[in-house]
Amino acid sequence: MSRARPQPGCAEIRLDAECLLDEPAEVALEDYARALARAAGAEAVRSAGDPAWIAGVHLCGLASPLSDATASDVRAFARGLAAGPGGGLGWS
Repeated sequence: MSRARPQPGCAEIRLDAECLLDEPAEVALEDYARALARAAGAEAVRSAGDPAWIAGVHLCGLASPLSDATASDVRAFARGLAAGPGGGLGWS
């Protein structure tokens, strides 16, 4: 999996607003997006302006096209992580 070399079955979910997440929350976002989209892998997309901020999630190995509902749910999850007390593990 690599954003640098996207292949068929890849997609990106851009967040409504970039967010600053600690490492456990970033991992939770990637894992949540991967599981929800039934993707083989997920990688946080860093902001071009400041790599500490997350701008979206890149998904690889999608078995089917990414639905609007899934993208919306991932965005909502990211907003919740950003607004929360930190962390993010244990979402499942």
